[in-house]
Amino acid sequence: MGDKTGQMKLSFGMIFSIILIVIFIAFAFYAIRIFLGIQDEMKIEQFGNGLQTDVDKMWKSSQGSQEVEYLLPSKIESVCFSDDEYQNLIFHSEEFVGGKKIQHIDIEKITEDENPFCVENIKGKIKMIIKKDYGEALVTITK
Repeated sequence: MGDKTGQMKLSFGMIFSIILIVIFIAFAFYAIRIFLGIQDEMKIEQFGNGLQTDVDKMWKSSQGSQEVEYLLPSKIESVCFSDDEYQNLIFHSEEFVGGKKIQHIDIEKITEDENPFCVENIKGKIKMIIKKDYGEALVTITK
């Protein structure tokens, strides 16, 4: 009788292919995470630009009031306005997110009752009211 032993032999090509598949999958997850991070940064930048545009429109008008809604990533807990000459818009988050300077807002009036004045991020949305009364030079922001 012949020697019947069952051996499972994987060729070098098969082992190399499995290793490459694992590397490609790991790279795909890493790339997706990076792209999602870029998407969050874009939302934050669009928020800042959109807010500045809306404030500028109200600032150029003689008076008005407008409720606005912006989208932000859920990692941002709230958006705060503080009396700081370099950056009056601050993002509260677990991760560091840089602030921004918004022009043409009356930061003293916005923060007179609450400093910093914060608007909470509810399900990825920030709602606030941008207004300017007749005779005022700057725009105010309220909840």
